[in-house]
Amino acid sequence: MNTMLMPLFTAPTIEFSALAPILIVFGAACIGVLVDAIMIGRLRGWRDEVQMGLVIGSTLGAFAYVVWNARKGVKGPLAMGSIMLDGPTYVAWGALLVFGLLAIMVFRETKVNGGVTAFASSAATVPGSAEEVEADRYRLQQTEIFPLALFSIVGMMVFASANDLLTLFVGLEVFSLPLYLMCGMARRRRLVSQEASLKYFLLGALSSAFFLFGVALVYAYAGSFKLGDIATKMASPTYGSGLLYTGLILLASGLLFKVGVVPFHNWTPDVYMGAPTPVTGFMAICTKLAAVLATLRVFYVALGAERWSWQPVFATLAVATMVLGAVAGLTQRDVKRMLAYSSIAHAGFLLTAVVGANQTDLGRTPSSVASILFYMIAYGFATIGAFALVTMVRNEAGEDNSFAAWSGLAKKSPWVAGIMTVFLLSFAGIPLTAGFIGKWTVFASAWRGGYGWLVVVAVLASLVAAYFYLRLIGVMFAGEPAAKSYVGEASGWTWVPVAIGAAATIMLGILPDAVLSMVSSLGAFLR
Repeated sequence: MNTMLMPLFTAPTIEFSALAPILIVFGAACIGVLVDAIMIGRLRGWRDEVQMGLVIGSTLGAFAYVVWNARKGVKGPLAMGSIMLDGPTYVAWGALLVFGLLAIMVFRETKVNGGVTAFASSAATVPGSAEEVEADRYRLQQTEIFPLALFSIVGMMVFASANDLLTLFVGLEVFSLPLYLMCGMARRRRLVSQEASLKYFLLGALSSAFFLFGVALVYAYAGSFKLGDIATKMASPTYGSGLLYTGLILLASGLLFKVGVVPFHNWTPDVYMGAPTPVTGFMAICTKLAAVLATLRVFYVALGAERWSWQPVFATLAVATMVLGAVAGLTQRDVKRMLAYSSIAHAGFLLTAVVGANQTDLGRTPSSVASILFYMIAYGFATIGAFALVTMVRNEAGEDNSFAAWSGLAKKSPWVAGIMTVFLLSFAGIPLTAGFIGKWTVFASAWRGGYGWLVVVAVLASLVAAYFYLRLIGVMFAGEPAAKSYVGEASGWTWVPVAIGAAATIMLGILPDAVLSMVSSLGAFLR
C-alpha cells in the first residue's frame, strides 16, 4: 500500500534566481509577440517605442541580475544539471546582453532610411507583389523583428552555458531559427536577402543534423549527455573509440559552422552581404561569441582528455581559416563582404588560443579562456560600431556598400571616416586599440602552449589582413568623393552604439587591465 502511494513523478528543481537573466529576456520576447499582435490601427505608431522599451528593460534587467549573481558568487549546475553557471557563463551572458542591446538599437533606426527601418514592411509579402507595394505605401512594420532578436539572445545564452549535449542542441536551434527569419527581412534587395536566408537555413540545418548525429554517437559511447560524465568516461576508456572519434568530428562540424571556420565558412560572405545590415552586425558578434563559448566548453570540459586527437586538426583548421580569410579579403570591393572575410580570419585567430591552451593542459585555467573572452569583447565593440556606420553610407537607391561609395568619405563626413578608421585599426591589431591587446593575448596563449609556429602563421596572416583594412582607410581619406553617394543623417539609435563602440575600443587598447583582470578571475570552467 505504501508503495502505491509513492509519487510517480519528481518535480524538477529550478533555480529561478540564478536563471533570471534567461527568463527575463524570454518573458520580454513573449510579450513582444503579443505587442505586435494587439497594437494595430492607431496604436501601431507606438509599436516600435513599446518594443524598444521591452528590449532595453529586459536586457538591462537581465544584465543587472548577471552582475548581482556574480558578485554573490553563485556558481554550479542549474536546472537539474542542464545549465552550468560559472565564470565564462557570466562573461558570455553579460557580453551577449550588452552587444545584443547595442545591435538591436540599430534595428530601431528610421531617420537614415527616410522614416522607415531597414526591414521589410511586411515579411510575409512576396517581393514585387501588389501586397508589398501596399505595405510600403502605408509604411507598415509587420516583421516581429524585436521579439525574434530577443528569442535569439535567449538561445545564445543557453548555448553558451549548456552543460549537456541535448541542452546545447536546444540552444542551437532556439537562436538559429530566429536568425534564419531575420536574414530574409531586408527592405532593400529583398530577393538577395531571402536568398541569404535560404542559404543560411539549408546549410545551418545540415550542420545541425551533423551535430545531432554526433550527440547520438557520443551518447552511445559515454552513456550520458552531460559533459562531466563524458569526461569521466574518457578518463577510463573501455570500448567504443570509433563511436567517440566519429561523434567528435560531427560535433566539431556543427559547432565550427556557427563560428565560421574553414571549411564550414561558405555561408558567411553571402549571408553577411544579403542580410539587413543591422542583423549582420548582430550575427557577427553575438553568434560568434555564443558559438566560441560552446566550442570551448565541449572540447575543454567533455573532450579535454582527447586533446591529442583534435588539437592537430584544430591547428590545421586555424591555419586554413586565417589564410583564406586574409587572402580572400584582399579581393573584395564590397565593405560588408570584406568584413565577412575579416570575421573568418578572426575565427582563425581565436582557434590559435583554443589549440595552444590545451597543449600544456591549460584548458581550464583563467589564462587560456580569459584571452579568448577578452578577444571577443574587444572584437564585439568594434564590430557593432562598424556595421552601424555601414548603414549610414548611401546613394539614392538606399544603402551602398561598394568601395566606390566610401571614396573620399573623410571630406564629406570626417566623423564617420575617423570613427570607422578606429574600428578598422582595431581589426588590424594596431597598438593602442582593443584589437592589439586581444591578438596579443590569444597569440601569447598559443605560444605558451607550444604552438609557436602557429603564432608565426597568425602574425603573417594579420599583416596580410591589415592591408585591406588600410586600403579602405586610404579610400576614405585619399580618394576622390563619390558624386552619387552621401552619408545619411542618423539618429541616436545608431550613434549611441557607435559612440560606445569607439570609446570601448580605445579604452580597452589603452587601459585593458580592469577587463583583463575580470575575465581572468572568471575564466575557469566548472564540471
